[in-house]
Amino acid sequence: MTIEYLRSFRVGGYAIFDLAASFLGMYLLAPWLSKLFLKIGVVIPKENWLYLTLPLGILVHLLVGTNTLMVKNFMNAQGSYGLKVLIIFLVVLGLRGIKLKDRPERLMGLRF
Repeated sequence: MTIEYLRSFRVGGYAIFDLAASFLGMYLLAPWLSKLFLKIGVVIPKENWLYLTLPLGILVHLLVGTNTLMVKNFMNAQGSYGLKVLIIFLVVLGLRGIKLKDRPERLMGLRF
């Protein structure tokens, strides 16, 4: 089996293999990413990284200039509203559990 064969199975034009590999990769990286962000004072639960997989994937592909089908559909102003709603929903879910390690007032130098 080649990668091209695995990528030939698609749902809505998106390769199932690519989506599964993205989520698996994020699942494996989540503990290290959470520890890294904890060092800078941001608590991000491991589950939140899974919600942020697709939004971060689109952002990274935009930053490096890789024009994938999902990036094209997301940036298309004329349609793909379901994808846009899904991505916004995933961003909301992903950001929902993020907290600062210390109280925000203390981070800004204010004492109450």
